[in-house]
Amino acid sequence: MAGHGTTDGSRYSRWHGKFVVEERHLAPEARHRLQVTAGVLIGVGLAAFLFLLISVLTHTGFQRLDEPVETWFRTLRSPGLTAVMIGLAVIFGPIALPIIVLVVVVAWAIAARHAWRPFLLAAGMVTGVILAGGLAPLVRHPRPPVDLMLFGADHSYSFPSGHVLGTADFLLLLAFLIASRRQRTGFTVGAFTIAIIGIAIQIASRLYLGYHWISDTTASVALSMVVVGVVIAIDTHRTVLDPGEQPQGPYSQLQVDGS
Repeated sequence: MAGHGTTDGSRYSRWHGKFVVEERHLAPEARHRLQVTAGVLIGVGLAAFLFLLISVLTHTGFQRLDEPVETWFRTLRSPGLTAVMIGLAVIFGPIALPIIVLVVVVAWAIAARHAWRPFLLAAGMVTGVILAGGLAPLVRHPRPPVDLMLFGADHSYSFPSGHVLGTADFLLLLAFLIASRRQRTGFTVGAFTIAIIGIAIQIASRLYLGYHWISDTTASVALSMVVVGVVIAIDTHRTVLDPGEQPQGPYSQLQVDGS
């Protein structure tokens, strides 16, 4: 009986530890850099989104690029490239991407010592879905003409692009949540470079297939900057300890900057 109790206690401790937020030590300057990065992302993202929103609502400014950019992408169309772009639309679409995110979050939560980072990834993705779904019917920005769409008609509103917002949130959040724990400059640069390339390709896919304007996709990137900035701010506030500060729980995972 005693052994059974010990086993149950150990199992409880392991699973309880999953839901205790990891804590890590960073040098004050490293913590400050994260806080500044979060603030810059939120500030620039909000400013850019408001600028784009005003442009779309007033049909001025950046919105004037919509038709010229759409016309240019139409000149690039070919059967082979169309197949590639449709594949990207499916992978990062409203059916496949949630499945991918769910698999990543569940597998990560099971494999990781703590569930904090998978939880942040899931929360950031859900926030993006809410933003895209809530803003589109409010802004009521029409999509390009239906006869220009290459993968079936879509009569919903286009601002912002849900495909691009979901892609940007997933790739940028994943890059940050992994790179922030490795603390290696080369890895961080590589992770965010891959994320940025992935976002650019998805933007090109939406414009090429004729479902969005450049103002829609750019607004999605701006919103994603805000989401990522908020996640960085929350993660830094909750997990980063100053040197010498004691962890708050028995399951804390301490990481010293530069180690």
